[in-house]
Amino acid sequence: MSRFGFLLLHAGLVYSALVWGATFFMVKDVLAGVHPGALVGWRFLLAAAFLLPLVVRKSKPLRLLKEGAVLAGLLMALYVAQTAGLLYTTASNSGFITGGFILFVPPFMYFYARETPRAGHWLSILLALAGLWLVTGGLSGINRGDALTLIAACAYAAHVFATDSCVRGEADIVLLAFHQFWITGAACLAATAAAGAPLGAATAKAAWVILFLALVPTLSAFFIQMKAQKHVPPMTVSLIFSLEPVFAAIFAWTLGGEAFRGQGALGGLLVAGAIALGSRGGKTETA
Repeated sequence: MSRFGFLLLHAGLVYSALVWGATFFMVKDVLAGVHPGALVGWRFLLAAAFLLPLVVRKSKPLRLLKEGAVLAGLLMALYVAQTAGLLYTTASNSGFITGGFILFVPPFMYFYARETPRAGHWLSILLALAGLWLVTGGLSGINRGDALTLIAACAYAAHVFATDSCVRGEADIVLLAFHQFWITGAACLAATAAAGAPLGAATAKAAWVILFLALVPTLSAFFIQMKAQKHVPPMTVSLIFSLEPVFAAIFAWTLGGEAFRGQGALGGLLVAGAIALGSRGGKTETA
């Protein structure tokens, strides 16, 4: 692939981090009008519905069903835990803990590829965490929402590496996206119904937010992630995704009406530096 092609893929990953960062204040704002399980369920089921016209044209539409189910399990753990966590914790705590998923990167590197990070990678992880601390203000009290978000962070890292395993070679990205989306959505709605919680959105605002979440941060961002991970190493992907809380802070300062903090801007620069360092941080060591 050409240098321009790699730059385009990296830009796509930055876009994914950006749109995911935009959802923190949106989701927290509408949780009064929709159950967390229903929000996640409809979000992913609608995303799958938009892919269905492409899937029915495939000669083997059930191919990659097993891989999609694995990714769906991780997505369900990620989004249900993160969304439910926002009921009990602040958006800043959620952003910091979610971004802290890069702490789980080294063990998953070993689990999936028997590789260990080099010194440059460890330094980039520490830089990114320092930057995230400055961006979000760190942790302000620990509660059950933070514990749920920690589960989400672990699932986040696992999903990046599981995606890397699934998309290599000639894997059909459309089928892989479709299967993980519909399985995630159906499982979340089934679990929500079994718990006796309402499946509908109580307000028109919540319904519109769900539609936005389905089209932009789910359909477009995850599709781009899978396309990019055919060529970009998971360590680099993880560092780029650590920009998510940085973008969340930027949206909070602008659309969310929060006061701008110079400390947060410095944190964003540290995260950007961590990405640059991690991209050049040397090859991983095989165990």
